Amino acid sequence: MPQASGTPAAPQTSRASRKRYRKIVRFAWIFLAQAWWYELFLPRIGLRRFAARGRTARLQFLAQRFRVLAVDLGGLMIKVGQFLSARLDILPPEVTNELQGLQDEVAAEPFDKIREQTVAELGMPLESAYAFFDPTPIAAASLGQAHRARLSPALAADLGFENVIVKIQRPGIDEIVAVDLAALRRIGGWLSHVSLVSKRADAPALVEEFAATSLEEINYLHEAANAERFTADFAGDPVVEAPVVVWERSSLRALTLSDVSAIKITDVEALKRAGIDPSAVADELARVTFQQIFVAGFFHADPHPGNIFVTPVAAVAAVAAGSSSAGSGTAGSETARSDTGAGVKWHLTYVDFGMMGEISDPLRAGLRNFILAAVGRDSRALVASLGELGVLLSTADTDELERAMSALFDRFGGLGIAELQTIDPRELEAFGRQFGETIRVLPFQLPESFLLLIRTISLVSGVTSALDRDFNMWDAVDPFARTILSTNGRDALRDLPRQALAYGTTLARLPRRMDELATRIERGQLAVRTPEVDRRLRSVERSVNRLGSAIVFAALLVGGVFLRSTDEVFGTVLMATAAVPLLHLVVTLRRR
Repeated sequence: MPQASGTPAAPQTSRASRKRYRKIVRFAWIFLAQAWWYELFLPRIGLRRFAARGRTARLQFLAQRFRVLAVDLGGLMIKVGQFLSARLDILPPEVTNELQGLQDEVAAEPFDKIREQTVAELGMPLESAYAFFDPTPIAAASLGQAHRARLSPALAADLGFENVIVKIQRPGIDEIVAVDLAALRRIGGWLSHVSLVSKRADAPALVEEFAATSLEEINYLHEAANAERFTADFAGDPVVEAPVVVWERSSLRALTLSDVSAIKITDVEALKRAGIDPSAVADELARVTFQQIFVAGFFHADPHPGNIFVTPVAAVAAVAAGSSSAGSGTAGSETARSDTGAGVKWHLTYVDFGMMGEISDPLRAGLRNFILAAVGRDSRALVASLGELGVLLSTADTDELERAMSALFDRFGGLGIAELQTIDPRELEAFGRQFGETIRVLPFQLPESFLLLIRTISLVSGVTSALDRDFNMWDAVDPFARTILSTNGRDALRDLPRQALAYGTTLARLPRRMDELATRIERGQLAVRTPEVDRRLRSVERSVNRLGSAIVFAALLVGGVFLRSTDEVFGTVLMATAAVPLLHLVVTLRRR
């Protein structure tokens, strides 16, 4: 397969890195060869049904093989699997379902290497930086790991807390990330020349989106800045908490944060023992989520249960202390909020700000129209808003999508989780399959910001339903939709001059466009889609395929006969291969 121009070669690194690069690229070659054979070659010679028969099993096997490769290599490969598992817009469920369970859990790095890395990053002995540093990590991932520690007495006195969490990157992770991204960029370049892929997705753009997110994730100073921005956004909200960044003990590859471990948000029994109503937690989580999205425009894009704690305040901390889910070191954050959080018995405490989403002005306007259409159950307006958001290409035929959205609203609009559970699972499965097929046939690719948004709402929806099975996300978004609706009139007035100019321009062009339309009709150039025309076109296509099979058969047979005189083995192979197009020719002629 030709190399795309401008794609990087394997970086000049260690032998292990070159071996890693070759493993990733080899896997891609196997995938591309299989895709070419089953999705391009066999359908072209009339064996489309044969190729489609085992497609599901092939895709599942491919995803399983990738899981094995990702777990074996670690690094960014696990992140790639997690990234692809969320790309329901471009990948079939057979792939995304296999990748959803891919966890970023790997063996911990030996403590001696972690000590060396920490000392090199902070520029001081570990014993000087911390009064205590636990050599056993509380979590180990492919890019780094986290340890509990205590600050030195002097620094703890200045900050008002001593218990901290220290995140340290794995030694040599920079080289691994560089190798992985070089391999992914080359593969993306290859895919851009495969029409089967390029018609459905911009592979190089997807790789660059993933690269930008990954490079931000290994920049701990970027995560620290995100944490402080998030804290500032909710400075006046007594419910929301975040860890304090210890800048004196942080760098590009080492990050020290106040330890805010508390009750895991989905530990319903621990919440009840602490005197906290899980339903109230669900309500506040939804409110805070939509506050981030629609008001702050900066949201936590990885709000899974491990990244959100429920922290009891001093009034009920004694009750929660007996819970095995509660951690230590929350006194600093509780003291910081005890005076402003009067009447609030708990906080929502967010951690891990490596993955954040931001709402740009165009995205905010598109979301406004999207929410208004969703609340109003207006399928036409909703599809139009998807175009504004950059989800659908301008050439997309959205009639089928509009009909699918209408069916979705008519059947399931406004239903809560509990009500959905009373519906026949076969009905949900059938509708989901039909809706998914409609989405996948469109030129449909989610921008990264919109993908993060969908991921966030999906995760929060799962958490809220775990806290309260009767929770209805429609009710939670309704106040924000009303706020948007109330400001929509002011926005319309502000946009009135621009809209008037647009309408005037359209009216001015209308006579010319009508004249062009009449001319096209007179010349017979107007395209009309009818079932009869489609049927005839399919018949022509079959005839062309039969002709193609005949030509390929003749070429292989004649070429094999001539080559046998000089290369008996290769000539025989060509003659044997000629049986494939011959078989197709015979079968299709019998179907006439």
